[in-house]
Amino acid sequence: MSHVTVVGGGIIGLSVAWRLVQRGRSVTVMDSGGDEGAWYAAAGMLAPAGETAFGQDPLQELLLESARRWPSFAAELERETGHDLCYNATGAVDVALTGDDLAEARRMWAFREQRELKMRRLPPSDLRELEPALSPRVRGGAHVPDDHQVDPRRVVAALRAALADAVTTSRMTSLPGGTTVVAAGLGTAGLTGLPVRPVKGLVLRLRGEPGVLRHIVNGYVDGRHVYLVPRPDGEVVVGATQEERADFTVTAGSVLELLRSAVDLVPELAEFELTETVVRHRPSTPDNAPLLGRWTGDVVVAAGHHRNGVLLAPVTADLIADLVEGRVDPLLAAFSPGRFA
Repeated sequence: MSHVTVVGGGIIGLSVAWRLVQRGRSVTVMDSGGDEGAWYAAAGMLAPAGETAFGQDPLQELLLESARRWPSFAAELERETGHDLCYNATGAVDVALTGDDLAEARRMWAFREQRELKMRRLPPSDLRELEPALSPRVRGGAHVPDDHQVDPRRVVAALRAALADAVTTSRMTSLPGGTTVVAAGLGTAGLTGLPVRPVKGLVLRLRGEPGVLRHIVNGYVDGRHVYLVPRPDGEVVVGATQEERADFTVTAGSVLELLRSAVDLVPELAEFELTETVVRHRPSTPDNAPLLGRWTGDVVVAAGHHRNGVLLAPVTADLIADLVEGRVDPLLAAFSPGRFA
């Protein structure tokens, strides 16, 4: 079998490389080895319902399929490496703080219900039974059992361990010869000319008493959206802003907006320590759907995953590994890199 070069060592590139190695391929991963990728800031929500959007049916199908593959992907990676990925299947709660927020949330819930995505609407009293720390001001919400989570930093560490002999610390300015998978995030644009743009996101990490939150909390707060992702050790990841910018500046206003929304939902978070603010850039395409497929000759692209790189890692790895071996899955049809040519 021919050698494969994977350009990009984020969660997508490493997942593809891992699958190819498992299938007996000789693989080299070209990457800086740093933490510049979007995965470093990602909260790790595996939320096919939470990421559902109007007019994106093919993407919704891909999200759901990848969510179905995550439990076995996580279990397999944990077995092989001994790393705990903090995979958690407790689920999520959607929470609306005001009447206007509740009206907005209900439109999204109706959309999900039409697509038969699992969800149960709840009054405030039932919400606080699930999450006692929620503000008494909440007007309503829903339980979303199939929105899970994982720690992306732990996933990348595990994948790096699994691929210890395949990763080369090097930056690519041009594509090598032979079979190549370009999974370089924002760097994909310079290597291929494909339209991948940066979308800036700020994420905060808080730390306090473990167990304050039991579920992912998706909040509708005075017209703003915020998510709270609790970890077993007392960390709570708060995110995320979204701006069409390429800078790394952490502004006071963006931090204030996230903290205000988080504390409005869960007042106890005001007592938590603010341990980290981190900006990274989502690699996004004109339609915010990924680029998956053959580009030219021996070059295959797996990039542009926007907000969904962590969620889409298992299905991307399987589809791209299949493609390298000559099998074209019908799921790829809507995501061809050539759709922007």
